[in-house]
Amino acid sequence: MTIIQLFHRSEINNVVRLDKKVVDLVEEGFNALSDNKVQMPPIMRIDVPEHNGEVDIKSAYIRGYDSFAIKLSSGFFNNPQIGLPSANGLMILLSTETGRPMAILADQGLLTDLRTAAAGAVAARHLSRQDSRTAGIIGTGAQARLQLEALALVRPIERVLVYGRDIEKANAYKEDIEERLSLPVEVCAHPQEVAENSDIVVTTTPSSEPLIKGEWLQPGVHVTAMGSDAEHKQELETSVLERADQLVCDVKAQSVRLGELRNCHQETVNRAIELGEITSGRKQGRQSPDEVTVCDLTGTGVQDTVIARHVYSLLVPQEEIINGKS
Repeated sequence: MTIIQLFHRSEINNVVRLDKKVVDLVEEGFNALSDNKVQMPPIMRIDVPEHNGEVDIKSAYIRGYDSFAIKLSSGFFNNPQIGLPSANGLMILLSTETGRPMAILADQGLLTDLRTAAAGAVAARHLSRQDSRTAGIIGTGAQARLQLEALALVRPIERVLVYGRDIEKANAYKEDIEERLSLPVEVCAHPQEVAENSDIVVTTTPSSEPLIKGEWLQPGVHVTAMGSDAEHKQELETSVLERADQLVCDVKAQSVRLGELRNCHQETVNRAIELGEITSGRKQGRQSPDEVTVCDLTGTGVQDTVIARHVYSLLVPQEEIINGKS
C-alpha cells in the first residue's frame, strides 16, 4: 500500500525559514524557466466574487527533478474582517517517475508566502541598486511583512516607509517591523510619499485601481509589483511601466494575461524581458545607478515546485527518500 504523508503547517513552519537558501532556490527556478527545462501550464483560476475570493491552481515540472508540485492556493480577501488570514491552500508533491503522490503539504499558504517573498528578493538582487537602504512598502498584510524581510536578506535596508489604506493596520505594521526586524518605520499618508522617497518600492495589495504613478518615480528607484495576478487587479499605472528603463516580469505571457503588462501598449510589452533571462546571465540586470527598473511578479508554478521539494527534503530524512520509504 502506498502511504501519502501529510504534513501540517506547524510541522512545515518548524523546518523552513525565509533565508538566503530559499532565495537561491527560487532563483534556480527562474534559471530553469529561461533554460527551457520547465513544463508549466497556464494558471487555472476559479473566482468566488460574492465572497471576494479566488482559488488558483499552479504547477511546474522541471526536467531532471525526481518530483514536482501541484498547488491549490486561495485568497479570500474579506477574511481579515472575521479574524482569518486571506491566504490558504496546500501543495501535493508527486514523483516524476511514477506519478505517485508522495506528500501533501497542508501549509495553509505559508509556502506560497515564502516563495513569493523570495522572488521579490531575487528581483531586488538583480535590479535594485546595491546601496539601496530605504524600502517603501505599499500594503500592510503578510506579504508586506515578508517582502521586507526578504529584501533585508539582499540589500542593506536601514529605513522603511509604509502606506496602507487602514491607518490602524499601518500602525500595527510599524510596531511589528520595529520589534521583529529592528528597522525604523514611518507611516505615510499617501503612496506618493513612499514612491518618491524610497530606493526600492514593493506593492503587495489586491488593488483593482493603480496605486503608483510614473511621475512619482525618482532616478535609480526599483519597483516590484506582486499583487496583480488576475484580470481585475492593477497596482501600477501604465505610465510606471512606460517610465521604466528596464521592464521585467516573471513570465511574459502570464503578465500579459494577469499582471501589470495587461494594460500596456504592445511596444511596452515587446521590450519587457523575463527575470530568468537576467538570473541566468543571458541578459544584464541593472546597468547604471540612475536607471528606473520595474519587475512584475504574478507567481509561477516553478516557484512552488522548488520550495515544496526543499521543504520535503527538510521534513523527510534523506535515507528514507533513497530507500523509497517516503
